[in-house]
Formats: sequence, structure tokens, C-alpha cells
Amino acid sequence: MKSTLVRAARLAVAAGILTSPLSAQDWSRFRGPNGSGISTESGFPTVFEAAVNGLWRTPVRPGKSSPVLSRRHVFLVGFEDGKFYTQCFDRATGRLLWERAEPRPRRAPEHRYNEPDVFFKDIGLISYDAEGRRRWEVPLGPFSNHMGVATSPILADGLLILQIDQSAGSFLAAYSPETGREVWRASRPEGDSWATPLRADLGGRPVLLTAGGGWFGAHGLRDGSRLWSEPGMGPAVVASPVIASGTVFGFGYGYEAPVPFGPTLEKYDASGDGELSAEEFDEDAWLQVSKELGDGKPPVTSDEWDAAFRRISTPSAILAVRVQSDPSAGGAVGSRVLWRVERSMIGVVPSPLVLDRIVYIVRNGGILTSFDAETGEQLKMGRLAPALGSYSASPVAAGGRLYFASEDGQMTVVKAGRTWEILAMSDLGEPIYATPALSAGRVFLRAGAHLYAFGSETRRTEHHERP
Repeated sequence: MKSTLVRAARLAVAAGILTSPLSAQDWSRFRGPNGSGISTESGFPTVFEAAVNGLWRTPVRPGKSSPVLSRRHVFLVGFEDGKFYTQCFDRATGRLLWERAEPRPRRAPEHRYNEPDVFFKDIGLISYDAEGRRRWEVPLGPFSNHMGVATSPILADGLLILQIDQSAGSFLAAYSPETGREVWRASRPEGDSWATPLRADLGGRPVLLTAGGGWFGAHGLRDGSRLWSEPGMGPAVVASPVIASGTVFGFGYGYEAPVPFGPTLEKYDASGDGELSAEEFDEDAWLQVSKELGDGKPPVTSDEWDAAFRRISTPSAILAVRVQSDPSAGGAVGSRVLWRVERSMIGVVPSPLVLDRIVYIVRNGGILTSFDAETGEQLKMGRLAPALGSYSASPVAAGGRLYFASEDGQMTVVKAGRTWEILAMSDLGEPIYATPALSAGRVFLRAGAHLYAFGSETRRTEHHERP
């Protein structure tokens, strides 16, 4: 899942980036360098066992945000007892240095994966300094995303970029990390989606690449102007895009045919009136969709359910788009579809990973598939046995190895290649939803109620204090 931190001139906390100077390679946003999930460093472990190579373990607030790093600190956010928490840990020892709490002023609809700790969507952007003192706040929302906004801001060319895709009024905005002032805001035609944007240079022009609601898009970084739109994505975009060698890769999902209302009605309709009240459908995700695409309030009727599925009844696809500029047209930015592979991607949360011209995608059930990045040819599909559960964390890579974390708490290490091979599997015994962070030979991993650091050496520190 995505992280929820921001570091500005000193430290701004909100959703996924650090901007202070870092030693070693930058892992200061969701999935590290430009969202690639790839570290160019070496010395990372293949075993994840506390007694063998666990450097430290410390308790954390409940949440699913991914850790992001500064030179000396690890940052997380969480949600507990009606409050949003920002936590700062010592990177060397895992000791909690400080935490700050913010009361929750409102509650928007949310999927169980999109807990309130993913971009403080019920507050907005908040900035703290390195000691945890509040610097500024920019109230944002409420938002109309039926499963809850789940995106991480990025820092690009001195601007804090935030992509908000929702049922109505989607936008991309840039803020000053020094003051929180809004520099520009651009409206977007895309609907609900949950991806984080990328930065690219095209023809000497800085560009923001986005994925959402059936489209890849490109916006000028300096003013937010829309440069191009490339259709072909599925309507539900959860995974964030990645870029490699001038090609952006991503996927969305849809249903090839509408799902009938009858079985859901039979399951939830306790009153037997042929409709589903708010009390009856509780937090069922597709019932939330039906409500939002209907009249916006319960009960959910058969007509609203059918209308919702008509909007998302389209084939799922993995899409590779070559992004380019045309010197003969004054450097105008354009795109062309390199390949498109229709594949069922329903419910797939982890973002793709592209390494050495190979695309890797993991799906629920531990199904890992590799594709040729230039042609889309499927190279190998297999299961990460015995880690056959669901996956929310995005894969990361270093030293020719791929790291996959399952919701059941299993870490699988794979040798990268066209015909990849499983090298090792460890079971942490705690669920994993957050994407690991890699830096200086250490893997920082949020699992269940703890934050771990693993390395090649053994020097374990255990923190027992409850925040």
C-alpha cells in the first residue's frame, strides 16, 4: 500500500515523500526512486527471520502505510482511537523518537485497504519540522471517492504534487513545500482511481505521468496543463504506473460482463424488501460503488447495481505506452501504444515492477507473471508457493532479486530473469500490507503491529514499549 509522509525544507508530513538530502540511495517516497521499487545498492538479505538477521523490531500504531526513509529516520503514519498519528523512528535502532496525533474531523467512505492513514484524506496536508513541530496545514476535501482516496504525493522540481481522482471534481495540484501555498491546480476527466503519479523529462520538458479511470495522462509539471491522454486502461486503476526506458507501464481492471444483483441481495437483504439499506450492506465494496453511481444514498436498488456494473464492464488489460516528444513540432509531447495484453486483473493491488526489460506482476493467489517489456510476450507464469494468499504490497528489487510480501506475512525472494526462480521464503507471522523500503543493505518492513529492520548482520534490538 501507499505511504503517507512528506518531507519538505525540514519535514512535511502528509503522504509519501522526504526531500531532505539523503545518504545512499533515495527511498523517500512510495516505492523509492520515482516509484520504481528498485534499489541499485547491494548487500540486501534473502532471509527474514528475527532470530537470524533481524536488526530490530519496534511496535507501531495500527495502519497500512509503507515506511519512507531519511538519513537517520524512518517515518510511518497510522490511525487509532479516532486519531491520525505520524511516527518518527531512529533508523539505526528502531527507537520511537516522536509521534504526533491529529483528531479526525470527518469520516469519508473507505475500503478496508484504504484506512484513514493513507493520505490524511479527512484532514489534508500537514507539515512538521524534524522535531515534530507543526509548520503548516492545508485543509482539503471532503472527497467523493467511494472507496476512499488513497494516493501518495510526490516531490518534483521543488513542488509537492498531489493527484486526487474521485467520482466528481478530480484534479492534479502542486503546492509549495515551504508554505503549503497552492501553486497550480488542473482538473482531470478521470473518475475514481488510487494511483500515484510519476515524473519524466520529455524533450527537455518536465512532465507528470498519471494513470486513472481508463487513461494514461501527461501534465506539464510547471503549470499542470494536459499534454496528452492515452486510452486503453481498465476503469478501476489501483496500481501505480512505472516508467522504464521511455515506456510507461500500468494496468486497470474491469468486468467482462455485469455481475447479477440476485446473489448479493440474497446474502444481505435481511428485511426481504428487495433493496439493501446502509445497515444491510455495511462496507461491501461493490455496494458502495452502486450507491455512489446511483443517487448517492441508500438503499441500493437493482437498477443502481446494474448501472454501476455497466460502467465497469470492460476487459482488463496491461498497457505499455511509449512516451516521446516531437522536435519537429516544437518538442510537443505525445504517446503511442507499444503493446496491450488483455488479462484478468480484477482486484490486483500491487504495482508492476520493470527490471532489465522484463515486467513483473503479482496477483492474488501468489501468481507471478513476467512479460517482455518491448513486446508484451508472456515469459513465465507460476505461483510463489507456498505464499499463495492475497497481495497488497508492491514488489521491490535489488541486486537481481525481487521481493514479494503477502498479506499472510510471507516474504518471498525471487531471482530475477525471463524464467524467474524462487530463492527463499520466510514467514513473519504478521500480516503485511505495506511495501518494503530498501536502503544501504537493509530492508525496512511494516508487518502487523511492528516495524522491522532486516540486514545481513545479526545485532537485534527489541523495543517493547507501546506507543
